[in-house]
This record gives sequence, C-alpha cells and structure tokens, in this order.
Amino acid sequence: MISIDLLKVGQKGTIVEELDTHVPVKLMEIGCLPGNEVELVQIAPLNDPLYFLVDGSRIAIRRDMARYVHIDLKP
Repeated sequence: MISIDLLKVGQKGTIVEELDTHVPVKLMEIGCLPGNEVELVQIAPLNDPLYFLVDGSRIAIRRDMARYVHIDLKP
C-alpha cells in the first residue's frame, strides 16, 4: 500500500480505507473514495500538481494533499 503522490505516470491502483488516516473532505468530494480506481496520468512541469484519472474523471491534486490517499497497486 502506497500513497498516490509516489506513483509513476501510468501506474494505477484501488483506493483503500485506512482507519488511522483522515482523508480531507475535499478529496472525498472529488471522488477519492475507497474502492475507486486511480491512475496517475500527468505530472505538472514543476512536479505539482499531479493529474489523476479517478473513476473516469480527470482531477488535479497538489502533492501534499495526495499523500492522504492510499492505494493497493495493480500489477
């Protein structure tokens, strides 16, 4: 299990729920919910923000916020 800020472009996984981590409400509102698939599609030129495909929607998340979202990597 890793946080999505550590992904490489093209890597994907499924968001997991952790009892000890409090995901900010803003991230949950844009679709970062347990069970949703996430894929890193692009990194901005200065390494922030990161662009993800989350359950079919493209979203941008700052790297510091992405640390709150943990996934199980897909092979």
